[in-house]
Amino acid sequence: MTETLGRVEGRLRVADGVEVSTLLVRPATSRALYVLAHGAGAGMRHAFMEALALRLAQDGVATLRYQFPYTERGSGRIDPEPLLLATARAAVQAGRDAADGVPVIAGGKSMGGRMTSRAAAAEPLAGVAGVAFVGFPLHPAGRPGVTRADHLAHVAQPLLFLQGTRDALADLDLLRPVVGRLGPRATLVVVDHADHAFHVLKRSGRTDAQVLDQLATALRDWVEGLR
Repeated sequence: MTETLGRVEGRLRVADGVEVSTLLVRPATSRALYVLAHGAGAGMRHAFMEALALRLAQDGVATLRYQFPYTERGSGRIDPEPLLLATARAAVQAGRDAADGVPVIAGGKSMGGRMTSRAAAAEPLAGVAGVAFVGFPLHPAGRPGVTRADHLAHVAQPLLFLQGTRDALADLDLLRPVVGRLGPRATLVVVDHADHAFHVLKRSGRTDAQVLDQLATALRDWVEGLR
């Protein structure tokens, strides 16, 4: 599979004087392209992001990863939300341009997925077939709540939630009713024993590789159901 993968580094203009890096990973034959945003604490080249992109490619899902401006600058201070949303929108446009006719989905890991849905709630993301969250950050660790999900009612696209049972940022007892209220356009896939980073403890009997398999298979099957 490695020999048939295409990897293209690029630059994305977000606004005047603001550009970020992108990385397109495309298998020889693609069934969809996932515009995949990173989480708050790590950029697009984080080991999990790379591993997920490679595993998705095995199932025919191309990925377009991108930096938010603060990670591009090497800063630990997250950008103001308007800039995050503008970046997500610019990346979605780049994904549509790169899709070559296959369906485009958007979303990402934790904050990146939430900023994508925030952008979609503010103004529909044209050409996006669905929004997929790799660990939706429903609330801060130790502070259960659901207000971070309020905007999801205004997202027109189907939604996929991939969530670990040990995720400290998403109490499943709170998330399940949120997903239920969104109706049939929302799908929740529970990943047993996984934390917010989708790491599993050795005593669980599962491996991180098995978790990646579950994530990729669930996303592939969901994409197929959108057709």
